[in-house]
Formats: sequence, structure tokens, C-alpha cells
Amino acid sequence: MANFGTTQRIPTSSTPSSTVDTHEPKEPHEKMHSDFKISCPFNIPLTAEAASVRIIKNLVNLGLYYTLFVWIILFITLIPQRKVSLILLVIMTYVTTLYLLLLRAYPNSVVLHRIIDKRFVLTLLAVATAVQLILTEAVIHLAVTLACSIPLVLIHAVLWVGFEAFEIEDASVTGELVPLAGHDESGAGNSDAV
Repeated sequence: MANFGTTQRIPTSSTPSSTVDTHEPKEPHEKMHSDFKISCPFNIPLTAEAASVRIIKNLVNLGLYYTLFVWIILFITLIPQRKVSLILLVIMTYVTTLYLLLLRAYPNSVVLHRIIDKRFVLTLLAVATAVQLILTEAVIHLAVTLACSIPLVLIHAVLWVGFEAFEIEDASVTGELVPLAGHDESGAGNSDAV
């Protein structure tokens, strides 16, 4: 009575499950542990020229992050003593954010992108922020923040290689062709081409 209404199936294959190799990848997306390698995105440039090129490239690519780093340090130093300076810093940050959102919202605007230069406006906003901090007697905080954070930013900009070098290295190992970043396809900018 215990088995009423149920059927039992008898397995037809008699292969034991112990013959399955557990060291083989079960799926194609699973990799073997031998493919694991650690890559460090930091290294020391060999020449001063390579260091200066890397600094310029990293300031262009990571400039927003460097600015946020300096801004956060300045914000933290202003919290305990300079409330007015802190409020003015937040207002200038809000104005800068609105300007950058306008640039993003209207990518085809001739006035925002061609007549008014973005670098000029951002420089003007940075100078206005510095003048406001000087007028509210927070110049010591600004000077200490810049003296502490700019060397850290420059050290990071010199040492940061980025992950593009590792992608090119991995692709060259597998035999793929990878275009160089910033490479002029016409060959006009290449002075080594003969």
C-alpha cells in the first residue's frame, strides 16, 4: 500500500559515477586555475620623458577623479572651522555640476561646445572657488590641501599604467591584432613610418 499510485524506475546504465574526472572544467566558461595571473597596473617609468608622457595622459584620463580627490580633502578640512567657506564650496560644486550636465544634455549645441570653451569655463569656476576661499579666510586650508594632495596625485599619475597595457599584452599572446590607442590610421602622424 505504501507504493500505491507511484512507479519506480530502475536505472538502465550501470556506469559508476566515480569515473567522472572532477578536475576537468564542466562548462566552457570555467577556466583552469593555471590561467590565473596577477597583474599590477603600477610600475615605474624608465625615463623622465616616459614619466612626463604618462603624467599628461593620466591627468587627461583621470582628471575628474583627481579633482574629486582634492575636493573631498578640502571639504573635510573645511568642516570643523569654516562653515561659510564650506557653503560656498558646495554652491560652486553645484554650479560646475549643472554646467557639465548641460554639456552632456546638449551634445550638438554650437554655443556650449564651440563658442564657449569647456576648459575656459572650468578654469574660471576653479579660480572663482579659490577667490571665494581666499575672501572667507580659508586660504590656509586651501594651501594645506593643495600641498598635501597634489604630490599624491602626481605620484599616482607617474606610477599608473592602466589596464590597456595588459589588454594589449593578453591579445598579443593569443595572436590577435589590437589597435594602438591614439594611433593615427592615416599614418600622417607617425614619424617612424618610412
